[in-house]
Amino acid sequence: MNQFIEANRHAWDIRLEAHKNSDFYDVEGWKNGKTSLTDIELHELGDVSGKKLLHLQCHFGQDTLSWARLGAKVTGCDFSTESIAYARQLAHEAGLKARFVCCNVYDLPQHLKGKYDIVFTSFGVIGWLPDLEPWAAVIAHFLKKGGVFYLAEFHPVVWMLDDKMEFIKYAYHNDGVIESEMTGTYADRYADLKYKEYGWNHSLGEVLNALLRHGLQLEFFNEYPYSPFDCFDKTVRGADGNYRIQGLEGKIPMVYSLRAVKR
Repeated sequence: MNQFIEANRHAWDIRLEAHKNSDFYDVEGWKNGKTSLTDIELHELGDVSGKKLLHLQCHFGQDTLSWARLGAKVTGCDFSTESIAYARQLAHEAGLKARFVCCNVYDLPQHLKGKYDIVFTSFGVIGWLPDLEPWAAVIAHFLKKGGVFYLAEFHPVVWMLDDKMEFIKYAYHNDGVIESEMTGTYADRYADLKYKEYGWNHSLGEVLNALLRHGLQLEFFNEYPYSPFDCFDKTVRGADGNYRIQGLEGKIPMVYSLRAVKR
């Protein structure tokens, strides 16, 4: 299993340069005050002012720092050395107070102490994790009693489709590791990058039961027939500014979100 994690770590390290220079992340726009958070996240998580927020799998910290701008006391975690180095640089350039920890999310309790009002993670995160039980245990470990866990994520139905979004290729449930030969990246499909990555599809039942087994109580669960991001093939942009797969508009869920409280 470690070889898969290390390969993914390498993939995220080499993607950073393309990501931070991409229109997708629009770092310059963000530096000028634009938030990187979606309307879904902002509406559903609500006021974070004065709250301690832990962001799991934070990439280069753009979302983490967007929460800091809204008044949260933030800590971000990611396993990519390059991403965390840039997150710290970005925080310094923006004059924002933040802590960033570089480690595998499973190992975070060995690198960080304390309890948090909010544990947050979103979009393209759990598919890099082979097992959601230790993930849920980490969430429960860091949440204080009454603390909130929030997740917004791409729907497992989307991950069943092939890269061209034309037919079902992968199992809905976790059927083992999925190996992919990649060129470019979702933020810049023409970037001069070639690498392997390894992922796992997780059903909604697997996600929910892992959280429930670790003492979290579900407050809500929502599904959305669109993506806020143009990161899949054959997408069309709607009048609402969101993206749907051409020919499947309104027919499949593309994103889900949940909020749970530690009992």
